[in-house]
Amino acid sequence: MAPLNKKTIREAAGLMGAAERVYVLSGAGMSTESGIPDFRSPKTGLWEKMDPVKTSSVDALMQDPEQFYRVAFKRYSSLIGTEPNIGHYALAEMEQLGFIRGVITQNIDGLHKKAGTRRLFEVHGHVRTCRCLSCGKRHAMEELLMQLEKDLPLPKCSKCPGMLRPDIVLFGDPMAEDYFAALEALQTDCDLLVVAGSSLSVYPVAAMPGMVSRLIIINLQPTPFDREARVVIQEKCGETLSAILAELKGRPGS
Repeated sequence: MAPLNKKTIREAAGLMGAAERVYVLSGAGMSTESGIPDFRSPKTGLWEKMDPVKTSSVDALMQDPEQFYRVAFKRYSSLIGTEPNIGHYALAEMEQLGFIRGVITQNIDGLHKKAGTRRLFEVHGHVRTCRCLSCGKRHAMEELLMQLEKDLPLPKCSKCPGMLRPDIVLFGDPMAEDYFAALEALQTDCDLLVVAGSSLSVYPVAAMPGMVSRLIIINLQPTPFDREARVVIQEKCGETLSAILAELKGRPGS
């Protein structure tokens, strides 16, 4: 693999160091270095192998819940044991040192939280908890997994006979509350957005970069916002963010 372009890394670090209110928007490409496949990469993307509307939607869950838990849910449950990569840790340290104010993520894997990011907007939910569709009681995800491991056809609430579902945003679901909090942060508190590992093709989150005046985009594939970005880096997120962090820490006054 070719070394990172030092000039581009310095440009990105310079923009981040000069900005006062920096946020990061992360997508599936942020977690591929943790062994989690993304959705839309040619030949390897998950949505090239299955129809998300048929397998990972509210309609799929409600119309055939046994099929949902037998097929689609395996994709989500497999995320629970994954670990953060150097990119997640770099962002957590950037927040700790005051270089960024928070992370907005499309990912449900919880790796930013595991890495130590404190101000985190999980706009598509997460796999830490589940909830009852009847009474609304929340449970740890382990409760749902334990029932499925016992070969029960559907996971049930301990408080009522209702069915449990994961606290993730499926196709057809309303957005999580974190999405609206993230919108407010971008509208009132952001002068630079760093996009890391997102194709910027899934709405409504894909519209977020249009809300800010300055952009840095780190993604292996081109995005619709590349022309508007001040810096575009088509490299892996982990090593790129680590290099930017090192540059930021090495600057006078850091």
